[in-house]
Amino acid sequence: MSRLGELLVRENLISLAQLQKAQDEQRRTGARLGFSLTKLGILGEAELTGFLSKQYGVPAISLSDRAVAKDILQLVPGELSKRHQLIPVQRNGATLMVAMADPSNIYAIDDLKFRTGLNIEVVVASEVAIDQAIQRYYERQPAPAEIARDSGGEPIRAAEKAPQPLAIEPAKSAEVVEICNGILLSAIKKRASDIHIEPYERSFRVRFRVDGVLQEEQNLPLHLREAIGLRFKALANLDLDERRLPQDGGIRLKIEGEHPRDFRITVLPTQFGEKIALRTLDRSNAPRELSKLELDHPQLADFMRAIHAPGGMVLITGPTGSGKTTTLYAALEELNQSGCNISTVEDPVEYSLAGVNQVQTSDTAGLTAATALRSLLRQDPNVIMVGELRDRETAAIAFQAALDGHLLLSTLHTHDAPSVLTRLVDMGVEPFVIASSVRLIVAQRLVRRICKDCARPIETDVKAMLDLGVDERQARSAQLFEGRGCRSCADTGYQGRVAIFEVLPMNDSLTASILRGASRTELRAEAIAAGMKSLRASAIEKLLEGETTLEEILRASTPEI
Repeated sequence: MSRLGELLVRENLISLAQLQKAQDEQRRTGARLGFSLTKLGILGEAELTGFLSKQYGVPAISLSDRAVAKDILQLVPGELSKRHQLIPVQRNGATLMVAMADPSNIYAIDDLKFRTGLNIEVVVASEVAIDQAIQRYYERQPAPAEIARDSGGEPIRAAEKAPQPLAIEPAKSAEVVEICNGILLSAIKKRASDIHIEPYERSFRVRFRVDGVLQEEQNLPLHLREAIGLRFKALANLDLDERRLPQDGGIRLKIEGEHPRDFRITVLPTQFGEKIALRTLDRSNAPRELSKLELDHPQLADFMRAIHAPGGMVLITGPTGSGKTTTLYAALEELNQSGCNISTVEDPVEYSLAGVNQVQTSDTAGLTAATALRSLLRQDPNVIMVGELRDRETAAIAFQAALDGHLLLSTLHTHDAPSVLTRLVDMGVEPFVIASSVRLIVAQRLVRRICKDCARPIETDVKAMLDLGVDERQARSAQLFEGRGCRSCADTGYQGRVAIFEVLPMNDSLTASILRGASRTELRAEAIAAGMKSLRASAIEKLLEGETTLEEILRASTPEI
């Protein structure tokens, strides 16, 4: 409501002098601006309510000619109603209609959803009318023993009435809000990529994935298991009544003095309650240039040549959390020019890119990746990005698009770059189609970077280096490092991650091998012989540069053959 006066003046509903008068009254009495405007007679209640209704796109109602049922009033505590200036009006199944003086107060709506366990439908009423209703319903209500009577005329005490489903006790609410906010803020502070909130029979734990490694963060009070689940579902605008089926959504957290942080949330019913997983999406860290992806010069040159080709397919592979989406988005940013029509099919859309047409798939609504891709092909695209080739139908349409002259970018889950070729055959793509369409394959991993604040040189284990595949001269002259552990890295010795890549451009020899049905081992040997730098070789370079450790190399990569 801080902009209410400005908006009213702009719409010529009040003058600047009248606004100043109302603000003086507001400062004197501590009332809200809308209340002061109507009390002074500057603006009528109906006029103000109509303006707010139009401004926020919600219906307006009159409370003076409407009676609110007592069972509806019992859903919202009087202290909550007074604090947020609202009145519950009616309930329709799992939805509670609430009249508010400030329809933009998302904190009040969030609080209501959390307290009642219901979805909230907002209507607008004047502050004066809401204030009168609060006095009428909450400050003059009968004693608890007289709240209701059954058909026989006997009093039913409040304590005997059945509790509302999923309602949260007011005393518990503040504690739960503090715990949930603390989890999100701690995850941001510790640079966690994922949050896991896991209910068990005798424990309720939180784990963070930091720099790719899952670590236990805290144990939560077991009696708050259901309340904490409801709080996160309310923040993500999920169905609070649904506890039998998985749900997913998003949360945006606004922190004073910082940019907003987004979380992708999934809720999964388990034996002992709902498991909640949140993926942090820091849009400020999304790369804007391919040069920031740690590709070496030959790899970057091959990548740039492939994405600037007039058509064909570029595929990125790697396990979940290996940075595939980051690489795809960087490629889209490189191609994002006014003369290029770019469309994507994603589940979910992780980052919004200006100038790119992004489609969020929804299987429940019938908008599958294959359906969206078919429609996109009728939209005259130059470049198409498909989040993942998950099934045979999507793959078939994607390859047809690549054969028709579109540049198509996508991802797969395989062990290395050559494995993509055999995986596509397993998905039912004909070898001649693969040979004619695929321009480049990139495999990638993320390894933890040694913390620069506590890095120290260590004695090189020459035998381990030789076993790793390093030649003897380099093994004996190399200076390795490790992180000692400090406050900056939470005593882990690592801070941040660095990418390692395996870039495989297609050539005539590989094309011939695909057509004759070569195995993954044969294709890999041929690719390395043709000059492909393997993930292991890329990782060894980072080791020799002092970026990471021997343990990380062994964890993230395998021998070349």
